[in-house]
Amino acid sequence: MNKRTQNIAIGGICLAGSVLSVFLASIVPGAELTLYAVSSLFVAVMILEAGMRGGWMMYAGTILLSLMLVPNKVALVPYVFFFGLYGIIKFYAEKNRHPAVQLSIKAIAFFAVFGSGYLFFREIFFGNIQLPDFPMPVLALAGLAFLFLYDFIYTQLIQIYRKRIRRTDKEISVGKGL
Repeated sequence: MNKRTQNIAIGGICLAGSVLSVFLASIVPGAELTLYAVSSLFVAVMILEAGMRGGWMMYAGTILLSLMLVPNKVALVPYVFFFGLYGIIKFYAEKNRHPAVQLSIKAIAFFAVFGSGYLFFREIFFGNIQLPDFPMPVLALAGLAFLFLYDFIYTQLIQIYRKRIRRTDKEISVGKGL
């Protein structure tokens, strides 16, 4: 199978998984954040398989297909403004090898999304997500702690994908992988 055909097939599978995750996030109470996090991993898979262009296409495709299939359009907001973009933000942040710069870029992106969502679109952005009644700085710092935990888990899942699922032709020919 040639690389283009393989990327199209992987893209279709990832698009289905991403849209399904966003759809379930819109209807399954209590599991929204987990399902949004799962939906964001598919963008990272496409970046690994097809490059940044593939990642952007996955992000856009998920939004467009979700707009058609997800009954609760407001439930798309967390994916559109944060979770869908996270794999792309992570890719650009990690181009810099210095860990402090990487974390700073991710934190700035988080605070930009969290701050604008909290100040301007609180009811829409956090529609399904119940936040406790704490002052905004406390919520922002707690959110940042969760972001770093999310980033750690995200990185681990990408490593699992690289080692166990993604196999190059060289690995297949020498029997490495599974």
